[in-house]
Amino acid sequence: MRILTSSLLGILIAAVSPFLNANSARAEEQIVLNPSPQDTLPILGSTGMIEKGVETLTVRLKNGETTIVPVPLENDVPLDISKRQYGKGKQLEKDAKDFPELAKTGLHNEDQLRKTKTITGKPVDEITKIGRPNQASSAGFIDEDEDILSVLIGDNRLVRSMGLTHPELAKPLFHILNLVLDEYQRKGPQRFILSDVEAILYNYEEIHFKGEGSKGSQESIFNDEIRGNAQFNITRDLKEEEQAFLKKKYARLNTLEFDKMVKKLTLIHTGEMEPYYIMRYGFYEGHTYFRADPIAIAFVFGLLSIEEIENAFPGCLYEALTEHFTPKTVQ
Repeated sequence: MRILTSSLLGILIAAVSPFLNANSARAEEQIVLNPSPQDTLPILGSTGMIEKGVETLTVRLKNGETTIVPVPLENDVPLDISKRQYGKGKQLEKDAKDFPELAKTGLHNEDQLRKTKTITGKPVDEITKIGRPNQASSAGFIDEDEDILSVLIGDNRLVRSMGLTHPELAKPLFHILNLVLDEYQRKGPQRFILSDVEAILYNYEEIHFKGEGSKGSQESIFNDEIRGNAQFNITRDLKEEEQAFLKKKYARLNTLEFDKMVKKLTLIHTGEMEPYYIMRYGFYEGHTYFRADPIAIAFVFGLLSIEEIENAFPGCLYEALTEHFTPKTVQ
């Protein structure tokens, strides 16, 4: 990862240019910085630089130095680690054929969703069957008591309640993925991914990342090109005032329940497939090991404050984070 050791505006602009993907149409575009109030690198947000769509992440390394990496969403050559091809794939694509309302507004129309018979040409019953644990994957994409439509409906309700859209929630995960792909392009796949990263600064929040690759790859449950190889832990610690806020609001929970709620709110365990699934289908996976909960994404990446999240789910954040989306519960 290239290092920037000065926060001077001109040096940053010059230093960022080499990071741009040579295959990108944006490679020759000028980048303009929007400096933080103190004009110091360590507190720049996720998109410290935006000009004609170029977005960046500010990353602090374990050696104490800081770097800025362009991570714009774009359609590119496919990501296929088995062929040493590290493109971004179709990051901007939405499944307009199956979900025209999602493609138009960023949210599903629930009435249309309930009538869905196939997704990417595959029957929803078949997707449900292979999506359960010990089918297409041991962990599963949905839990035993969930089906693909109940999960899509349940998460669409969560996202709508927060006043967000599926593309807005896919975006920060794509930013992290594109940081990973930057490393793949420079070093090839690594067993321990971004191992030199101490923290990623996003919307003025400090995000921690731990990634690990595997020897095999995971096939998609849909008829698409989406594949996975690695697993990521993306976390953000609660601030003292956030902890106190939740303690007050959820005094009814016992210690185990409170700790469970905090873990689900502050930890996202996922992989390369998830941002594509969210952008394309509004699919965050069901309540399994690889679920990227939309509430957790909103909190970890600073899209909403803890107060705004509580306002979206007044008094029932624990239930919103833990209850499964079964056909019965989403009626």
